[in-house]
Amino acid sequence: MRMRRVLAIGLLIAPYFFQVVAAQEVNTQIVGDSISHPLTSAPADVERGRAIVTSRHVGLCLLCHNGPFPEEPFQGNLAPDLGLSVATMNAGQLRARLVNPTHFNPNTIMPAYYQTAGLTQVAPKFVGQTILSAQEIEDVIAFLVTLNNQTK
Repeated sequence: MRMRRVLAIGLLIAPYFFQVVAAQEVNTQIVGDSISHPLTSAPADVERGRAIVTSRHVGLCLLCHNGPFPEEPFQGNLAPDLGLSVATMNAGQLRARLVNPTHFNPNTIMPAYYQTAGLTQVAPKFVGQTILSAQEIEDVIAFLVTLNNQTK
């Protein structure tokens, strides 16, 4: 009886699982230099995006980048200044670079924040997981676009 119940639940959720996986594949396809469609339908939050970018535990962006964050000590110098590097990019271009930076530079040290396939040196407990969720990616993009607007 228990086995039938588990099987029934599995059959009920399987279509949902495959829809989510298929949606992720469609949403993350780079066309030209962009991923034009947001990864989620929920509205992005600029403040959450800023918190992710400046976090030493979530985004870790300031480990390599620096930017207009005077309150944040010890910003990186391995990658371009965020304010300057986003100045000419739109949301779709930023999304593509967060999802798959090796598409643009195969030798980059920047991690793929929303990719699970084709990665190397992933700890076993993190296999199959993205670094940031779709919503977190969209929040970061919303924040980075505000930096773009500040430089114009």
